Amino acid sequence: MGILTTHKISADLYDESFSLIAIHSNLEDYAITYAINSSCGLYLKRMKKDLQLDGKMSFSVFDWDDEMSEMYWTLISNKCEVEEEMPSVGLFDNNISRRTDYLVKERKEVDYFLKVDTIDEALFLKKIKSINTIAKVITAYPLDTQNLKSKRNLIF
Repeated sequence: MGILTTHKISADLYDESFSLIAIHSNLEDYAITYAINSSCGLYLKRMKKDLQLDGKMSFSVFDWDDEMSEMYWTLISNKCEVEEEMPSVGLFDNNISRRTDYLVKERKEVDYFLKVDTIDEALFLKKIKSINTIAKVITAYPLDTQNLKSKRNLIF
């Protein structure tokens, strides 16, 4: 009888390489998308389905496949509001509790992520400068994806 060997597939095999722009802004998702499209020459559109995590959390996603420059752009909200019903005893009805959840928990200060697959470094830096010219954007900067613990949440 032969020896059986076990092969394990490394999780690193599935790691996609992408670049990330962190955006701080209090604009609503549709408004930031419009502003980014206007200032950066992108054509981001809302995806038919939001990104769902754990069944309760829903994050808005806008994407655009730029076939001319072979780049895929995705704008993802980092925050979502989750409503939970808190049962009560006595005279009062059940209370609804609201809490904010995050797609990338270690970056709670970031409102949106602009994810770019297949990167042209010069174009990437130009887009960051353009985003920073938007009036309601506090700041936008490149984010190192290698150190993110929640990086898997951005791969879908």
